[in-house]
Amino acid sequence: MKKKRLLTLVMAALGAIALTGCTTVGPDYKIPEDAVANKAESNTPFASGHHKAFSQNPLPEHWWRLYDDELLNSLIEKALSENTDLRIAAANIAKSRAILEEVEMGRVPQVDVSALPKFGRSSAAANGVPHRYADKWTGDTGINVSYQVDLFGKIARGIESASASADAAQAAYDLAQVTVAADTAKAYVDACSSGYRVKIAQRSAALLKDFYRTTSQLAKAGRTTVIEVARVGSQYEAMNATIPPLQAQQKNAIYRLSVLTGEVPNALVSTVGNCSRIPHLKQPIPIGDGAELIRRRPDIRQAERMLAAMNARIGVATADLYPSISLGLSGGITARLTDFGETNAYRWGIGPLISWTIPDTGTARARIKEAEADTQAAYARFDATVLNALRETESALTNYARELERNASLKAARDQSALASSQTTRLYRHGRIDFLSKLDAERSYVIDEGVYAASSAKLADDQIAIFLALGGGWEQNEPQEERIIAKNATAIPDKVAKEAEETSVVDTVEEVLEGNAENP
Repeated sequence: MKKKRLLTLVMAALGAIALTGCTTVGPDYKIPEDAVANKAESNTPFASGHHKAFSQNPLPEHWWRLYDDELLNSLIEKALSENTDLRIAAANIAKSRAILEEVEMGRVPQVDVSALPKFGRSSAAANGVPHRYADKWTGDTGINVSYQVDLFGKIARGIESASASADAAQAAYDLAQVTVAADTAKAYVDACSSGYRVKIAQRSAALLKDFYRTTSQLAKAGRTTVIEVARVGSQYEAMNATIPPLQAQQKNAIYRLSVLTGEVPNALVSTVGNCSRIPHLKQPIPIGDGAELIRRRPDIRQAERMLAAMNARIGVATADLYPSISLGLSGGITARLTDFGETNAYRWGIGPLISWTIPDTGTARARIKEAEADTQAAYARFDATVLNALRETESALTNYARELERNASLKAARDQSALASSQTTRLYRHGRIDFLSKLDAERSYVIDEGVYAASSAKLADDQIAIFLALGGGWEQNEPQEERIIAKNATAIPDKVAKEAEETSVVDTVEEVLEGNAENP
């Protein structure tokens, strides 16, 4: 008879376990059909991508290699291994995975082992014994096993939510990689473009110094006045005054670049400080289309995964409306130490623990409404992220295309000013034109040269903005957090910096503009 009762209890427990997962309350997740990411307009080629400067080819994984600049490549690879923001993001991934493991433990039976030796005396009166008890040693030892039956899917939805949150943490890490790669390239471009503009300013100052020397000689010969010498001297000093801010801008960019790569601020001054060549592309920028952008950008994936996590939490809250059932099994020995091992000292028990908040379900329903509201907010953020990604990309493409055309015009203006300056110099030396005409030609050339240099630097910045908007640079084969810990940064060769210094920056900008100058 005892065996039949035991068998009945065991079968009942197994039947309850068999029901686990059969009913999962709450909505199943899928991306809403009317989401912006699903609209046909979001998955078409970019409206601003038909310029000659762009191609419809997919963006490569390591977009910075398109510049064919070994120094830039090594800096970005080092930043992706050493950057402190990436270390924080990697720690967040580890935390989210630990949370997922903790939630998954809800499906594992919980085992408690206890041992309680005790010396003392029980109350004789409380036990109905007229004589006093003697002091004695007693002991209690046992094992308790409990298992929560997930009848309504609360654990399953919790795992679903935690898993989506872990995916969102991974997407956040990928987004950090995109930002670090773009910021590193931007800092490198700023350092090199500042070096370029320093050289332009120094060259303009040298021309004005020659003009000042010539004017001084003419004044000594009585062919001009001291006032004209002072005017040229003033213009020369004004040009000299523009050099220190540019040098400070270059140093600040180097300091920013050093920190991005995990170094102290002065670590890269001896290498990047020699760069005066603006990185440029030798081919049109590959941009793909809207569908590729939506699939690639980590912030879109992060927003989508957070929407999935919020949706699963509706099921977690809904499960609180139903009973919570746990199965328990316990066994052990309770007796005096001298009687341990005796048959009558053993104990065991099996049975369910059912808890249900009845009839007060108001708190649970309030949590459901809260979870539904969070899901709606996450859905709105998902749509907003997609729209913002499309806007950023269209704006970056438009800015770059228009700056290319502006740069071509500025180059033509600079070339005309250079020609005018050269001709007026010869005419002035032979007394064919007056001083003010020569001074105006020099001033125009200096201004046009500076504006063209600033535009050339902005072109490089606009290219980086395009790659940032496209969301490339996070794709890696090895585990991301392991990659952060590894100390395998590539050393920066000194000869690369030397080659960068020897290359003409004006030639590189002209190569960027080649094939585009004819655009109106």
